[in-house]
Amino acid sequence: MLFTKKNSAEKRADFVKGLKSGKLLRFPGAMNPLTAMMIEKKGFDGVYISGAVLSADLGLPDIGLTTLTEVSQRGQQMARVTDLPAIIDIDTGFGEPMNAARTIQIMEDAGIAGCHIEDQENPKRCGHLDNKSVLPVADVVKKIAAAAKGKRDKNFVLIARTDSRAAEGLEKSIDRAKAYIDAGADMIFPEAMQDEGEFEAMRKAVAAPLLANMTEFGKSKLLTAVQLERLGYNLVIYPVTTLRLAMGAIDSGLDVIKAEGTQESLLDKMQHRKDLYALLQYEDYNAFDQNIFNFTVKK
Repeated sequence: MLFTKKNSAEKRADFVKGLKSGKLLRFPGAMNPLTAMMIEKKGFDGVYISGAVLSADLGLPDIGLTTLTEVSQRGQQMARVTDLPAIIDIDTGFGEPMNAARTIQIMEDAGIAGCHIEDQENPKRCGHLDNKSVLPVADVVKKIAAAAKGKRDKNFVLIARTDSRAAEGLEKSIDRAKAYIDAGADMIFPEAMQDEGEFEAMRKAVAAPLLANMTEFGKSKLLTAVQLERLGYNLVIYPVTTLRLAMGAIDSGLDVIKAEGTQESLLDKMQHRKDLYALLQYEDYNAFDQNIFNFTVKK
């Protein structure tokens, strides 16, 4: 209903427990709070909040133009509506080490269970595009150490993402992952691994929990949950999938309306009003006011 059953601390504890379970956790990306509610309804393990999706939602490319305020507010809106843990993309931490520490505390206050911070130079770009530049290891280590120091809840999961595979090769990427763990990261996100063998090599070299990014149209082969669990990965994200599904449907639907002058032929492809109201738990709000759900929804 209006309020979730679990508080932020409980959701973070659930996340940490899940990472230790040996099971692969699956976190689809939410493009808005309603999508986060659907992700929970479908029985997934958590919600991922993508920086690329937040940027696109504002009509911006994913090059680090969003602000801490924009990202944290949107993150809070999504974390609020679900009992699942939510993790969020904080790009490069919104500044230098001190800024990164403050960012962690803002995300804790927003009810987020964890976040990932990356080692790209600004302006950053999508992790699966070419010609990315990464910061020197020493600079990233300082930022990760500051972010770790900023944590007030030990169960808030600090994930270090390295985009160094394309620029420096797999071995250097593994070296960076180890340095980031030593600096205080709880988990590693090796971005843009090129094949199953590279995912396996990272797992063999790094003792910490690992995140796999199964984004569409990128450099990584789309491995199944079974394959990733067999490789020993702890978490998989599908960051932009729901946005791409929605925008694909909107694109084709608008073409139909323009051509036919009506949406009549699209009705069977839409979420029905009754299903939307059920997801929103509309009727339950009558506990507060008996005049809210005093109508019949058309079947």
